[in-house]
Amino acid sequence: MPGGAVVLGTTDTDRIEAPVTLKTYLMCVFAAFGGIFFGYDTGWMGGVLGMPYFIQMYTHKPYPPEPFDAAHLPADFALPAWEKSLMTSILSAGTFFGALVAGDIADVVGRRPTIIMGCVIFAVGCILEIAPKDALAAFVIGRLVAGGGVGFISAIIILYMSEIAPKKVRGALVSGYQFCITIGILLANCVVYATQDRLDTGSYRIPIGVQFLWSIILGFGLFFLPESPRFWARKGDIEKATVALATVRDQPRDSDYVQDELAEIIANLEFERAHIPSSGYVSSWLACFKGSLFDGSSNVRRTIVGTGLQCAQQFTGINFIFYFGTSFFQTLGTIDNPFLIALITTLVNVLSTPISFYIIEKYGRRRILLIGGTSMVICQFIVAIVGTAAPHAQVPGGNPPAVKAEIALICLNIASFATTWGPAAWVVVGELFPLPIRSRGVGMSTASNWFWNCIIGVITPYFVSADKLNLGPKVFFIWGSTAMLSTLFAYFFVSETKGLSLEQVDQMLAETTPRTSSGWKPHTTWASAEGKVHDKVEHEGSVEKVEA
Repeated sequence: MPGGAVVLGTTDTDRIEAPVTLKTYLMCVFAAFGGIFFGYDTGWMGGVLGMPYFIQMYTHKPYPPEPFDAAHLPADFALPAWEKSLMTSILSAGTFFGALVAGDIADVVGRRPTIIMGCVIFAVGCILEIAPKDALAAFVIGRLVAGGGVGFISAIIILYMSEIAPKKVRGALVSGYQFCITIGILLANCVVYATQDRLDTGSYRIPIGVQFLWSIILGFGLFFLPESPRFWARKGDIEKATVALATVRDQPRDSDYVQDELAEIIANLEFERAHIPSSGYVSSWLACFKGSLFDGSSNVRRTIVGTGLQCAQQFTGINFIFYFGTSFFQTLGTIDNPFLIALITTLVNVLSTPISFYIIEKYGRRRILLIGGTSMVICQFIVAIVGTAAPHAQVPGGNPPAVKAEIALICLNIASFATTWGPAAWVVVGELFPLPIRSRGVGMSTASNWFWNCIIGVITPYFVSADKLNLGPKVFFIWGSTAMLSTLFAYFFVSETKGLSLEQVDQMLAETTPRTSSGWKPHTTWASAEGKVHDKVEHEGSVEKVEA
């Protein structure tokens, strides 16, 4: 490493990381706050699309005859499908490009400054959304810019948390990001519920404006958190890497725990660089696609798994409910207040997610992906079957029991996602990539999430809008089928990473297959493989380190 620094590690696979402290928990919990951006921006759009003032402003149709409220609008008083599609999907388009660019920036300036930069970009986008009135172009551009900021935040928060979280609780802590997403969605729905009947610009400006608070809290707070030690190791600054690691582990700089973990990081980094050298910007991107498709540890295989898993998460169909839930519930006809039902579904999402903190470490990432995916397939097909078998459920006064059954199954579907696919997909992506390509790998995976999020946002209004296909509950035949494909993808391609350090994940992928990965145990350290270890020799109460 630069400067001639030599860091010696250990051969003991059980002692390469310090005990978990409260300080580490608190740092990761605060970093997870970035999920508020993701969730809140997902949550408010669906409600705003159903607000009378917002609809009138962009369609210029006269308001329905008095009395009317946002919960009971005529079918013809609605935004056209193309406007719903554009307003919803353009954010994801911006986030797609933001996530791709963020990886490069994070490797140059660091993880923390990149997230702070994302907060600033996001705030600029919010201003463009709020300032003009009845200006579709400005609103769309604002959504695009805000999306770029969300892309920075969503990609690098996962990267940052995965790199500082202890392996024993990394899954639970990174799941906190998903929990914050659900809280963001719930907060958005609460604000939308409170402003739904306003017949002025406050109906939509208040929900959008609240987002400034999230950017201020996260951006300011990150100034007080340490940089990722793996970033400094990648830059070759061992001194700063040591200080950062000691801070995040709450240990003295000369602690054996700090030295042993740092040795693992450096040894693994040197091994990866020796096998995948990078000589320029283009080649560093091409490194993400090197290796054999049939080698589970190759970079191209990891890139496919990371981007494919995020695609699969989107095709579980969950964002159909959060983006278009209010509009969908309005079409069912027998629901007194669709805004309230949408609020209830987000509450189910929030209350279910903390269960993942336990089961993701108890049962592992792979197993809960398979169980959760199967549950979602069953729920969505039953919703579609009930909607088909009771065709008048969408007509006012038609079949309220069928509608209630559909809502109950939709809530069960949300709970299945919130406890499994919601957090586990982000956890696996954060653990999957080797350090030389980690920022780009996580960035591409996050970009994949937003790319398919954008595609779903574009096409879904045409499935359910009254002026288009108007599938109603039958749309869940589509989501049930894609959720089945997502579950099959997890079965064949996702390996179990529970309880492993990020460096041990590299060993596991090289030595096992996804279907046998649950039984793999670490048996050596990278430091010992590279010949950079120390033996502990006791001399009358003192401990001396000698290089092996």
